[in-house]
Amino acid sequence: MAEKRVYEAWKGSNIFLFNGRLIFGPDARSIVVTVLLIVVPVVIFCTFVARHLVHRFPAYNVGYAVLVVAVVFTVYVLILLLCTSAQDPGIIPRNSHPPEEEIFHESSASVDANGRPTPGLQFPRTKDVIVNGVPVRVKYCETCMLYRPPRCSHCSICNNCVEKFDHHCPWVGQCIGMRNYRYFFMFISSATLLCIFVFAMSASYIKFLKDDHGTVWRAMKASPASVILMFYCFVALWFVGGLTGFHSYLIGGNQTTYENFRYRADNRRNIFDKGCFSNFADVFCSRPIPSKNDFRAFMQEEAPTPPTLRPLPKPIDESSEDRRAKVEDDLEIGNDILKLSRRRNYEDIGDIKTRSSNGSTDHSFGGEFELGSELQAVPLRSEMKRSSWVRRSGSFETLSPRVLGLSSIVTEPQGNNHDQMEVRR
Repeated sequence: MAEKRVYEAWKGSNIFLFNGRLIFGPDARSIVVTVLLIVVPVVIFCTFVARHLVHRFPAYNVGYAVLVVAVVFTVYVLILLLCTSAQDPGIIPRNSHPPEEEIFHESSASVDANGRPTPGLQFPRTKDVIVNGVPVRVKYCETCMLYRPPRCSHCSICNNCVEKFDHHCPWVGQCIGMRNYRYFFMFISSATLLCIFVFAMSASYIKFLKDDHGTVWRAMKASPASVILMFYCFVALWFVGGLTGFHSYLIGGNQTTYENFRYRADNRRNIFDKGCFSNFADVFCSRPIPSKNDFRAFMQEEAPTPPTLRPLPKPIDESSEDRRAKVEDDLEIGNDILKLSRRRNYEDIGDIKTRSSNGSTDHSFGGEFELGSELQAVPLRSEMKRSSWVRRSGSFETLSPRVLGLSSIVTEPQGNNHDQMEVRR
């Protein structure tokens, strides 16, 4: 069986193409819509507007430059879109098991079937790390089994922890993080410039048509494509232009969209701010950060090492308790037999005295009857003791031979006792 590569066993929701060379988010199909929103207007512009502007700028053939700039700038925007959506945004690799150094045990975490508490693993939900001399609280991610670095967050759409997470953009079908934020900003700013260029050239063509037809209305009727493009670029400019302005503000303060929306009301000092110029330099002039994931590498069979648990409490030896209970039952049965034997002797002695004084046998018969009833009561009591032992051990065979011998002596027939007393007399 061939070994799997990392992208084939990836636990996130990403989509891989070309054997793991390109990584997209789960909503990668939205890229098709974005590409159409860019390409279709440019095709209309080149066909119905730029083609007619070639002869409007005869000096130095400037008219051809309009067509070339539109095509080249569109290709440049599409490349930036691909760089934004088809690369690792800064995913932090998952751990195969929780960090052992952060585990502590809680003895009362759960209770087993016998009612004994069992130790459970617990993780502190947060911990503090020092960033620029200031303590920063980071959270533990149960999905990735790691403590997220500062400015990291778990994307619920891609199911990954992304370093310096900004947001998940549905238009590019990818998370925006540390590794692709530069390309994302260049994409939206370039798209803004493309909208401005198409809008300006379409307005210029309407101006030329107005000069030819005398009125704006006739010019608009002569080139409805220019009117549609102007309206489309005006609406799109509010979107991509607004994003460009907003992210320019975030870069100047070294913030992310996630931090701005979440901590805006706290009015806390941004410990990552290095100044406007340095912040822009970090985004656009720093060296590209290599990915922490090699999606084309082969999977390494790593046996998970579970954290060391505290030893369970030593189970109670139930057999020793049963033996101790058995001995106690034997002693109680033996005591009952001895008491009964002594009482029977006292009754026999009293019967002998009565018969010697009165010479009557009726009392002996009555004594025998009464003693017989007592003898019947004692075995019942002994039987109760035995039944209690049966519930524990399930057998009578464990009674000691000494107790059984005493029981046989007491339960001898009453007639034999009278015969012995007659012999003694």
